[in-house]
Amino acid sequence: MLQNSHGILVTLATLDSAGRPTWHGVWVAGGTVRRLGPPPASGARGEGPVAPATGALLELVGAASRSYSERLEQLGTSLDSLEARADPPPIVEISAMGRDLAGARKHVARLSVLVTELGGPLGERFPAPAGLWEPVRSEVVRLEGLAAGLSQGARDLTAIRNAVESNRLAEAANELGRASNRIAALANTSNLRMLGVAYVALVLALVSVVVLIPNTAATILGMPSAAWVPGVWVDAVLVALAVVPLVVVFSRSWIRRMLRGWSTYEGRTSEGLADLPEVDPDAAAAGRRAKSLIPKAP
Repeated sequence: MLQNSHGILVTLATLDSAGRPTWHGVWVAGGTVRRLGPPPASGARGEGPVAPATGALLELVGAASRSYSERLEQLGTSLDSLEARADPPPIVEISAMGRDLAGARKHVARLSVLVTELGGPLGERFPAPAGLWEPVRSEVVRLEGLAAGLSQGARDLTAIRNAVESNRLAEAANELGRASNRIAALANTSNLRMLGVAYVALVLALVSVVVLIPNTAATILGMPSAAWVPGVWVDAVLVALAVVPLVVVFSRSWIRRMLRGWSTYEGRTSEGLADLPEVDPDAAAAGRRAKSLIPKAP
């Protein structure tokens, strides 16, 4: 609505079945009334004679309110179909419904402001008999309530969709937690088995040391360059090098404890070796299709 010293312009839009607006206007300057834009469908007409400006505005307001009512009823039918689904509709459809409702509510609010202004100074520019605008005001109140109810329904659908998505994400998080726990358990088992392997390797190293020292001494003393060493000393040195490392190594308490658990380490090592998968080279090169932990939203 625009007003200056020359006249006043009132504009309203009518909506088609797709929600596209078609703008109409009434220009009042002095005693001249001019309709702007395409002529609206026949709207409400007051009973009895009314001023030309009032008649033109009443016709425009009636056509606009009727188109808003038809559009909101259409959106209400679409909303009912969405609510009747077994599963909440996708967020894309709910968002489209919300945008359509917002577009319709914008025009209803514009009409409400105009009708409210007609009860004030604007009513002097469009004189009308008492009670002429009351049915229009009642219709506008009905349209506002209808639009508010539909918007609340769309918000409820959005909340339900958000709850479904939240549950889906929570389920995916739980699945990730279970996978993480499984990985941790496998890692712990692997560490235990690797520890068993390490113990076995350590025992073998100790045995190698005990065997290697006298063996090395025997090799050295058996060389031609050591022919000057008396045989008694050779025997004494070999016996000492065989007994002393054996006593020093296997007299350690931690080595004896480790040897007492040999059967356990051997079992862990066997388990670890048995769990090593034998993968065909072609299958490893081809790979497998990964499965998503988070299912896609319907």
